[in-house]
Amino acid sequence: MNRNFYLNIIATILVMAVILLGVILINAVDRVHFDYMDVQKKLSEMNDSLQQLKNKGITAMQSANTVPAANAAVDAKTAATEKSPEKIANLEFYDQNAVPGDRIITSISADVGNMNPLINNDYTVSLINGFCNSALADRNFEKPEIFEPLMAESWTISPDKKVYSIKLRKGIAWQDFTDPVTGKEWKNKEVTAQDFKFYVDVINDPDTNCASLRVYYKDLEKVEVVSDYEFKVYWKMPYYQSLELTLGLSPLPKHLYHAYEGRFDAKKFNDDHQRNRMIVGCGQYRLLRWDKDRRVVLSRYENFFGDRLGIAPPIKYTAFEIIKHSNTSFQSLLSGGIDRLGLQPEQWVNRTNTPEFGPNGKLRKLKYLSRTFSYVGYNLKNPLFQDKRVRQALSYLIDKEKILKDVYFGLGEIVSGPLYYDSPYYDKSIKPYAFNVEKASALLAEAGWADVDGDGILEKDGKKFEFTILQVANHPIQQKMLPLIKEDMARAGVQMKIQTLEWSVYLQRLEQKNFEASTLGWTIAYEPDLYQLWHSSEADKPFSSNYGFKNAEADRIIDELRVTFDHKKRVELCFQFHRLLNEEQPYTFLFSPYALLALSSRYQNVRKFPASMSIQQEIMWTPKAEQLKIPDL
Repeated sequence: MNRNFYLNIIATILVMAVILLGVILINAVDRVHFDYMDVQKKLSEMNDSLQQLKNKGITAMQSANTVPAANAAVDAKTAATEKSPEKIANLEFYDQNAVPGDRIITSISADVGNMNPLINNDYTVSLINGFCNSALADRNFEKPEIFEPLMAESWTISPDKKVYSIKLRKGIAWQDFTDPVTGKEWKNKEVTAQDFKFYVDVINDPDTNCASLRVYYKDLEKVEVVSDYEFKVYWKMPYYQSLELTLGLSPLPKHLYHAYEGRFDAKKFNDDHQRNRMIVGCGQYRLLRWDKDRRVVLSRYENFFGDRLGIAPPIKYTAFEIIKHSNTSFQSLLSGGIDRLGLQPEQWVNRTNTPEFGPNGKLRKLKYLSRTFSYVGYNLKNPLFQDKRVRQALSYLIDKEKILKDVYFGLGEIVSGPLYYDSPYYDKSIKPYAFNVEKASALLAEAGWADVDGDGILEKDGKKFEFTILQVANHPIQQKMLPLIKEDMARAGVQMKIQTLEWSVYLQRLEQKNFEASTLGWTIAYEPDLYQLWHSSEADKPFSSNYGFKNAEADRIIDELRVTFDHKKRVELCFQFHRLLNEEQPYTFLFSPYALLALSSRYQNVRKFPASMSIQQEIMWTPKAEQLKIPDL
């Protein structure tokens, strides 16, 4: 045996060792998130070994069999840390066999006042703008704790978590438009860092009518533009949601909203009715038509930056048909006039046992617990509701079990606080207020209320215990629920009146805090931030969502929660807040209802993910033979 034979044996052993190390590294990436520098060190050692093997005469073929394994480890770790320029959020969920085309028409119950999501807090406006615009990054649908890049090519975070350095993708185009005021045509305008700075500056301008949105950015110090494709976001302090808020930033088209000389005028922005009827975005869809009180139509944006990266939505048209009555919407669903509809509990139980919803039917049903809660809210600036014993009594006078059974058909969970029922932050040991007229009456008597004149209505200091609760017109749940509540309130001498308003007027009354009581619902964030609804600093602001609740202990918990990164401690703080609100009862918390969705069976790749509030419509598609068009388009 010669010297070359021994060298070949040694070389073979080294190759096998390198391959084994590569496999171990790949598996390790799948199991844990290890330190990136450690990977680099191991890869450097591997490359040194490969170079030594080459020096000993190992063939290029042998090396080629080893290097991809090493690169796979790098790629997997790079994806996990979201630094790869080629990475795009949620690409893996887009069906590569999808056939482009078709439409999806959804029913909405009312038109919107304008399309500007900064000054219009309407959910439908936010939904439509979400289709038409994009953000720096998005959560992974399946693993929502991971952020993946969209408009951002990459980002870095300072060790103190106060500075985010963003690098934008090049070539992201704003949608072309003609300015309705100046008549100027805008084509091939690129999104730059200035548009992100403009978004933040407009929100933080105290004259912009967006108090409920501004509160989220109150600790954002500034946005510094480094170049057209790079900027930095500075936070005043480490803030738990600064990552989500920073990576969730969207650009605002400065060339649309500041198309004049001089300083930006926020009051003009609020009242710019012509421009506020428009959407100029850079997302998957563009606003094609808005037929007032009839329909909003979006069409796929063919110059969407995600197209070249594989995340263009297959569905060509997304439309919102304005149908005021729930029964009319349901009939339109059955006849094929609309393709998607959120069902009322009564419809889900009593009207879907038909062939249309059968195994071979043209419609399918989907049910999941929504990330929302409903409530009765009290205007705490009204002296009637300032005693917590009164608020507790009112909570005892709402028979939630009966409402859940008779109105929701059991399709929901009774809740006792404002956190997502199926999250670790919700304390299920805290029980909702059970219906109890005797306890309610005792609390009201303790607070000084009594039926002095024997007319069946309590009074105090010469004033009757009566209030008016707002009801949304044509809202089937409220139409059934509020009369039940009114009847039970009367059993304890409380007179509740019901005032029905159109949605636009209802929303205006809430924003102006011109109401006594209301009943609506809130969508709950994936990670809780309680500041907007419950911090005392928001109570006296115009257009804020805090209806007058002020509590020093609540403020302490909220402030601590915002700077706490430890998961266990965050859960503990949320439990403390939950207990406090259960005692104070600024709302009577009602239900977390199930989302009940009816959808055409022709759609494929229909999926619901953990963090999403609905199915991911952007990944759905339809076979060519089953595709439909929008009528009259």
